[in-house]
Amino acid sequence: MSVFRAKDQDGGSDPEPEGPLPSSRQPAKKKSGPRRFLRRITACLAGLFAIYLIWQVIAVSRYGFKDDGRQADCAIVLGGAAWHDKPSPVFRERLNHAIKLYLDGRVGALVLTGGKGAGAPYSEGEVARDYCLERNVPEHALFMEGNSTTTIQNLEEAGKILDRQNFRSALVVSDPWHLRRGVLIARRQGIAASPSGTRSSRFQSLKSRSRFTLRELYLYHRYLFLNR
Repeated sequence: MSVFRAKDQDGGSDPEPEGPLPSSRQPAKKKSGPRRFLRRITACLAGLFAIYLIWQVIAVSRYGFKDDGRQADCAIVLGGAAWHDKPSPVFRERLNHAIKLYLDGRVGALVLTGGKGAGAPYSEGEVARDYCLERNVPEHALFMEGNSTTTIQNLEEAGKILDRQNFRSALVVSDPWHLRRGVLIARRQGIAASPSGTRSSRFQSLKSRSRFTLRELYLYHRYLFLNR
């Protein structure tokens, strides 16, 4: 009996281990820990980024509707497309709002901005000036430039006019979703600027407003961090 036991113990094909073998799962646990942590960090960062984007979209959307009725030396109308010698519907509504500010006595002058598009015979500033004259705004209250092609340039050229005319404060006029960036640019250029958005914006559909807002969200942050 003892011989057979010895053979079973020494030469058996499936001897029972005396203790637990090192588990092959141990290294996997060590690896999964850091991976799980990185996934959680990534998920948290993605969530925070999503919350930030939603907050910024709301901020851009609401900012342009803040108009406390204050007065200013002038209104700066940010340029929009000109269709030959007529303002585009978007530009027209900006001008209508600025004209109302003047006729209501909230501003003493209108500063009209915008250069020529590719192949255009008239600058946006020229088209805006003629439009305002046709609507009973006196010539002495109109100041225009016709060199700028971007919002930053609009406000750089407007700033030169404000310096020459000794205007100290301005209402920046545009579509509401454009004004958070517009006012930021103006203030960085030393203009005491406040928003005054047109309530008759031609951007009426959800699709057009969403595209405008997302575009402005990108451009606002580019200017905020890169100053361009």
